[in-house]
Amino acid sequence: MTMFSYITLLATLTIFISTCTVRSCPPSDRAALLAFKAALHEPYLGIFNSWAGTDCCHNWYGVSCDMETKRVADINLRGESEDPIFQKAGRSGYITGSISPSICKLKRLSSLTIADWKGISGPIPACITSLPFLRILDLIGNRLSGQIPEDIGRLHRLTVLNIADNLVTSRIPRSLTNLSSLMHLDLRNNRIWGSLPRDFGRLRMLSRALLSRNYIGGTIPDSISKIYRLADLDLSLNRLSGEIPASLGKMAVLATLNLDANNLSGKIPYSLFNSAIGNLNLSKNSFHGYLPDVFGPGSYFMVLDLSYNNFWGPIPKSLSQASFIGHLDLSHNRLCGRIPAGPPFDHLEASSFAYNACLCGKPLGACR
Repeated sequence: MTMFSYITLLATLTIFISTCTVRSCPPSDRAALLAFKAALHEPYLGIFNSWAGTDCCHNWYGVSCDMETKRVADINLRGESEDPIFQKAGRSGYITGSISPSICKLKRLSSLTIADWKGISGPIPACITSLPFLRILDLIGNRLSGQIPEDIGRLHRLTVLNIADNLVTSRIPRSLTNLSSLMHLDLRNNRIWGSLPRDFGRLRMLSRALLSRNYIGGTIPDSISKIYRLADLDLSLNRLSGEIPASLGKMAVLATLNLDANNLSGKIPYSLFNSAIGNLNLSKNSFHGYLPDVFGPGSYFMVLDLSYNNFWGPIPKSLSQASFIGHLDLSHNRLCGRIPAGPPFDHLEASSFAYNACLCGKPLGACR
């Protein structure tokens, strides 16, 4: 081999090695992933078997990298998955262990999904708030405990925060309302306590706020009505008290409002019955008084549940003027008088009116 050929070969190898290095993930990202893996125990499916070799951007299960920077950008590990690895095993996932703080060394991480593994415990690493590019944090369906990081509001790019179905025990951090890009908030089925931040309405991009099955107390902030895009608000099965802000009935796109199983009281704002809300559940509270006779063509309900309260007097006749009522439940109140005839009453069952003071007429017994 001539000197020229040797130099040419050496240059070619140098370029090849340099190219491979650029195309591979950085050793620091690989080390962070392996430390993350070491904190978990997955004996059934072998999903981490592919986490081998020097290039974590290539065929590592659940790991994706940015095309330009070659840094780890997405971790998507979901225990309830349609992936062939789950179908072949004939089972869903179960992982024990904890989420290692080493995950915070992946500084270009945009999406972190560690969901539905049922056995992952321990806290949410507080350092997660140091990831400036994080847009999705989905940790649903584990056994995580401890607190929501106090400075969660630092994640200004965050659009999805989902820690539902865990054992998280904390207040809602005040900084949460700094998440100006947040669209989906799901804190259901935890042990979250305290009150909702009074400035909850600062979450102007929010479309879904799901906080049911917690220990949240206090009153419903009136500022929620400032969230123009909010379509789904679920605060059921908590310890909320006081009255419902009338402003909720004036929200442009709020379609589902679940406030059942709280300690709410007073009279229901008339605005809720002629609004965009099509699924309204106010059951199992302490509302009282006459049901307002204010229904009309603007009233369209797939579900209207007012059961288990202290309403008295007659059923409003204007309910017959509603555009549509699919499911109506007025049971377990103190209502009295004749059930109006015609729609929607002609397709409802007796259970919709049971356990009241003295209702009569179809579908109950005849009036005397």
